[in-house]
Amino acid sequence: MTNYQNYVKGEWISGEGVETELFNAITGEQFGTCSSVGLDYSGMMDYAKEKGGRALRKMTFTQRGLMLKELALFLQSNKRKYYEVSAWTGATRVDSWIDIEGGIGNLFANASLRRQLPDLPYHVEGNAVPLSKGGSFIGHHIMVPKQGVAIHINAFNFPIWGMLEKIAVNLLAGVPAVVKPSEYTCYLTEVMVRDIIDSKILPEGALQLVVGLGRGVVDFAGAEDTVTFTGSAATGAIIGNLDNIQNDNVSFNLECDSLNAAVLGKDAVPGTKDFDIFIKEVQKEITIKAGQKCTSVRRVIVPEELMDDVQSALAARLAKNTVGDPADKSVRMGSLATRLQVERVRANIELLQKEQNIVIGDLDDFEVIGADKNKGAFMAPIVFRNDDPHNKTGAHNIECFGPVTTLMPYKDLADAVAIARLGKGSLVSSIITSDMDIATEYTVEAASMHGRIHILNERCAAESTGHGSPMPMLVHGGPGRAGGGEEMGGIRGVKHYLQRTAIQGHPQTITAITKQFQYGADQPEANPHVFRQHFEELKVGDTVFTHKHTVTEADIVNFANVSGDNFYAHVDATSLDGTMFEQRVAHGYFVLAKAAGLFVDPKKGPVLLNYGIDECRFTKPVYIGTTMGVRFTVKEKIDQEKKNDADVAKGIVKFLVDMYDETGDTIGVATILTMVKKIDQSK
Repeated sequence: MTNYQNYVKGEWISGEGVETELFNAITGEQFGTCSSVGLDYSGMMDYAKEKGGRALRKMTFTQRGLMLKELALFLQSNKRKYYEVSAWTGATRVDSWIDIEGGIGNLFANASLRRQLPDLPYHVEGNAVPLSKGGSFIGHHIMVPKQGVAIHINAFNFPIWGMLEKIAVNLLAGVPAVVKPSEYTCYLTEVMVRDIIDSKILPEGALQLVVGLGRGVVDFAGAEDTVTFTGSAATGAIIGNLDNIQNDNVSFNLECDSLNAAVLGKDAVPGTKDFDIFIKEVQKEITIKAGQKCTSVRRVIVPEELMDDVQSALAARLAKNTVGDPADKSVRMGSLATRLQVERVRANIELLQKEQNIVIGDLDDFEVIGADKNKGAFMAPIVFRNDDPHNKTGAHNIECFGPVTTLMPYKDLADAVAIARLGKGSLVSSIITSDMDIATEYTVEAASMHGRIHILNERCAAESTGHGSPMPMLVHGGPGRAGGGEEMGGIRGVKHYLQRTAIQGHPQTITAITKQFQYGADQPEANPHVFRQHFEELKVGDTVFTHKHTVTEADIVNFANVSGDNFYAHVDATSLDGTMFEQRVAHGYFVLAKAAGLFVDPKKGPVLLNYGIDECRFTKPVYIGTTMGVRFTVKEKIDQEKKNDADVAKGIVKFLVDMYDETGDTIGVATILTMVKKIDQSK
């Protein structure tokens, strides 16, 4: 009998007594206990802030991203043991893959975001805002890590994914976490957290774990803390309305189980590939994780004339489903996580039966392979039929968190949208159709009540991640019943743990803070030329003031011949009446190309290559006789990690290309991206 422990203030400790007995969901045998009674939650918060928070905030986004990548690789190498323990939750190999490798995949995905963030401990957001006529006073926005703690309260269905998809985001942002998994499956989370702590990849204090009920875990949350909750709306409402959450305006992200819908387009009739895809997708959503997913399809909305066809096809597919011990290779669906969960699902099924009938499956008469269904937490897939979804509304209000769904008809697409909206907000809705008008209308009309719209047809089915799979680069959450929260979403998710602050001052001051050149800041002349300096030697603001060039007719003619761009404004002076041009105008790309000829130092040096242009704009016509010059300024520096030992140590340098004419007016502006070698090749 194992007593699963909490990781608190740098130590593994047991709670007082026994709060929860832990049982194997397949055999029904008890194998462990857990408790969180007596934990010093106030001390945990202080420890996280003082130890973990301080260490994380000293790291740049690049360093934090590389930390996540290292952790993901480490956990990937240890995944075998997690699969072994995951089986105790009743999960099949596929179920465990979603939880374990899906969670690790979140670490990899969030680690890659480092390339979209500055090599700083904080984020510079958007562009500067001019606040004065003379340009000596400007504003900008920065986003700094909150000096608090992320408290994650997770559901029982994904003990790994639920933790990793959340901590990946707060750790990248520079905020430590306290994780409280469900007491019923916390043993799997505990096994992984032990490995994480032993790896020493994270700074001490960056991650603490609470097993057991965790009563009091949010009692000391304050203004800079973030609380996330995944689970039932009732429990979420209790937490969200606690005095300290309300009084201190604690950031609270709520993700609730919702009544997600899959809609079959009228074009997807029997015999089409889309019809078969729909049946397969619904069957998957009923049986994967035994229907214990917050994104599972709870309502199957189909054209009224296809109700019998869908019911028949779904019954045939589910008849091939096998329930039992996942250790048996013939088993396709395992058990629910606990016997308690079986009781809860059965209770809600009884409520639904008051106004709709079971047409597929049986609560008691089903076969279990390799296990005793009276000891394990087993349940067969159940499909209801509701022929009057507008008036028999239980299916829009009661969720059975198991392998249960309801089949219901719609008359036209507007009716399908209306029925889907009766769920009062969900995490995801699917529409299966190859008709682009149907796809567009459903998406636009239904999107306001769904966090995600999954549009599926034969053209994307082979690579689709599926109705039930939220992706780390897209938001996961939903309005209304789904909680109104937002998780993940790439950079959007990271920003939940950052405080956006407006900063105001002289362009030189804002340049110093943001480490990005701002117009009006000092532009000392570079000596030597910036192309002769290594990455470490370059300073933001250093500028090359180039020689000048007077544009000639020959320039325009030659560029037209070389490029093949014979647009009338460049080559035909007789066609300019009624246009904005006074005479033939130079090609914008000639101006940019000539600018490159002016600012480039051609000799071999630290600059390895120019690999892109950002924000290129041509702001004033350049006529024959215009004399142009360039102010070429170091705009921003971004460190870059080496891919391997043989890789050249380098960084990315953004240069501002400010092209101007003899009057001093800017005629064009662009940002070029260069790779610049470092002095120290070991870094």
